[in-house]
Amino acid sequence: MLEEKLRRIFAASGAEALFVEADFLRRYLTRFYSTDGFVLLDGEHCRYVADLRYFEAAEKALKGSCIEVVEGSYKEALELAKAYKTLGVPYPYIDLARAEELKREGFALVDCMPALKEAMIVKSDRELALIQRACNIAEEGFLATLPEIKEGMTESELSALLEYNMRKFGASGTSFETICAFGAGASVPHHETGDTKLKFGDPILIDFGCKAEGYCSDITRTFLFGDDKKHEDFKRAYQEVLKAHELVKEKLTSGMTGKEADEIARGSLRAAGLDKLFTHSLGHGVGLLIHEFPRLSPTSSEVLLDGMVFSDEPGIYEAGAFGIRIEDTVCLKDGRVRSFMSKTQHGLLIL
Repeated sequence: MLEEKLRRIFAASGAEALFVEADFLRRYLTRFYSTDGFVLLDGEHCRYVADLRYFEAAEKALKGSCIEVVEGSYKEALELAKAYKTLGVPYPYIDLARAEELKREGFALVDCMPALKEAMIVKSDRELALIQRACNIAEEGFLATLPEIKEGMTESELSALLEYNMRKFGASGTSFETICAFGAGASVPHHETGDTKLKFGDPILIDFGCKAEGYCSDITRTFLFGDDKKHEDFKRAYQEVLKAHELVKEKLTSGMTGKEADEIARGSLRAAGLDKLFTHSLGHGVGLLIHEFPRLSPTSSEVLLDGMVFSDEPGIYEAGAFGIRIEDTVCLKDGRVRSFMSKTQHGLLIL
C-alpha cells in the first residue's frame, strides 16, 4: 500500500503514472540514492528500476517499504511505462532528448513538478532533523577550521580545509562548491575561489554547506583576519547587515509572502542608505537541492508556511572594496523563524 505522501503526489499530478529520472526526485520519492535509475508511480504502486550497480543495495534499503525494486535500466522502465498513455514528468528536471524520446514512443507528457513541489516545499519532521544535522556539521567544521587559518594560505587551501573538516564531522559531501573570498574578492557575491593569499587585516567571506543523507545546509560567515584598524567602513556596514539579518528572524511570520520577507531586510538596509548594494534576494528554499522552494525575493508571491526551510542571507557588496553576507539556514515553526545555526557567532569575529 502506498504511503500517504506518494498518494498525494500521484493524485495531484494529473497523469496515469509518474516517470521520474532526476536523482534528487528519485531520492525524495524512495529515500534511496543512486546516480541512475527510474521511478514509476501510479495510484497503487511505486516501482524503482535499478541496474545491477544498485539493485542489491536498493532491495536491502527498501525492504519492507511500499516500494518495489525492479532490476533493469531505461529499457525495462520504458516497458513498464507502456501500461500507461499519459506520463507525468518533472519539468525542468527532464532533459529535452528524453522528453522527445518518450513522445516518439507515443506517450502524452504532463508536468508533474507542481505536484512534487507542493509536497516538497513543506518539510517533514524527518527532513527537518536531517537539515539540522547538516547545519550542525557545517558549523562544527567551521569552528574546527578557524584555529587553522594562517597568513599566506590561499582561498583554495582554506576552502579545502573546511570541506575536509565537514567530512570529518560526518558530512556526506558539500551542498555546493565552497565560496571563499579574501579582501576585495568578496565584493563579487559568487566569487570564484582561487589562489589569492591571505594577509593580515583581510576580511574573509566563506559561503559553504554540507549534506546529511542528501539534505543540504547553507551558511555564510564574514569576519576579519586580525584588526589592522583600516576597516571602519567595513565594521559599520557589517553591523547594518547583521541588523537586517536579525530583523528577518524577529519579524518574519508565517503567512507573509517572499516579497514581504525580502522587504524586511531590504527596508532595513534602505534606512541605512545601503539597499543599492544589496544585489541579490534575501533567500531561497533549502532541501535536497541547495536552491529549492520557496523564493524570498522582491518579486516572489509565494506564501511562507510552517515547515518551510530557507536561507536568511542579506548582504552588501562595495565593488573593489569588500563584501559582507551573513547567512543562516532557517525554518518556520509555530509561525516564527527558527534558525538551525546556533554554534557560530553572528557578531563580527576578529581572529
